[in-house]
Amino acid sequence: MKTDTLFYRLFQAFPSVFFELIGQPGTLANSYQFTSIELKQQAFRIDGVFLPTANNPNQLIYFLEIQFQKDEAFYQRVFAEIFLYLYQYQSLNDWRAVVIFPRRSLEPDEPKPYSLLLNSPLVQRVYLNELGETADTSIGVGIVQLVVCHESRTAGKARQLIEQARQQLTNALTQQEIIEFIETVVIYKFPRLSREEVEAMLGLDVIRNTRVYQEAKEEGKQEGKQEGKLEAVPRLLKLGLSLEQIAEALELKIDVVRQSAEKQTD
Repeated sequence: MKTDTLFYRLFQAFPSVFFELIGQPGTLANSYQFTSIELKQQAFRIDGVFLPTANNPNQLIYFLEIQFQKDEAFYQRVFAEIFLYLYQYQSLNDWRAVVIFPRRSLEPDEPKPYSLLLNSPLVQRVYLNELGETADTSIGVGIVQLVVCHESRTAGKARQLIEQARQQLTNALTQQEIIEFIETVVIYKFPRLSREEVEAMLGLDVIRNTRVYQEAKEEGKQEGKQEGKLEAVPRLLKLGLSLEQIAEALELKIDVVRQSAEKQTD
């Protein structure tokens, strides 16, 4: 698994982490949807874009690039992608570019034609090894640091984050999702270890036998089943079924079906 793919999964599952990383409130994630954008130009693809939701159309657009290798043409490509996006999608929103490097030494020299942009508020650079004490208070930023921390510190850091999640997160399902992502990061960093060995290293073999964890796991399964059923709602509506008939057929509450139907018409 490539590192940028791991970050994409992290920001897709927990978008609040991105905003914490750039010094913004994590709640800002409620106003955005995170996606990857394919541009109509050979070999151009933006790592990630935080687009304002329909309820918050005037928010900034955040372009995200993750760079873990030295590339002297990096900034030329980034700005080419951003301005190509603005042209193709005719966007009227203000924008910001956020570039994530594991360490400052991997950042290329500033190309002269882009120096004004790079030294303006339009571009924010994040160096993961310089995040400092922020990770001690934020589980999300701590997970980002876990990706780049030295192997000798990975197990200890992961156990610390798991304990932090168990103490700070009151929602059992969210707690379970965070713990499983931490495990995913460790598996990524230690590909030669089996899942059972990783579980033992992190103490997850004990945690997963607790009643709270089992209940959260079951809740997640039920939510997944409901989401699958709700995907059928628009098709059944087109067939002319009433909300009551759909609720009965899918074994769902009428209020749940009504909310799903209303979302389709928004």
